[in-house]
Amino acid sequence: MSACSKIESVLKENLDPSHLEVINESFMHNVEPGAESHVRVIAVSETFDGLNLVKRHQAIYKLIGEELAGPIHAITLHTFTADEWQERNESTHPSPDCEGGSAQESSD
Repeated sequence: MSACSKIESVLKENLDPSHLEVINESFMHNVEPGAESHVRVIAVSETFDGLNLVKRHQAIYKLIGEELAGPIHAITLHTFTADEWQERNESTHPSPDCEGGSAQESSD
């Protein structure tokens, strides 16, 4: 099972989300094709009611610690309650373009 699939499965099972996206954004970075190193998660769950942003992220980190210790290099978390998700018109901002080291930069 891929890292993204595993993350999706674990979060579905534990957060009972009304909306969940686990997006492999590795293609936007200087990594080998097929890598699962950069992941974006959008999770909408009533589990987040009453929790601040830090507590929401900690809850997810606890659930997917194995994946974070393995192939995942960077993760972006967008966590919302159903009401917050509605207020945002059910959307988030796209991830910015990667500005990190490319093979070209390291050889200069």
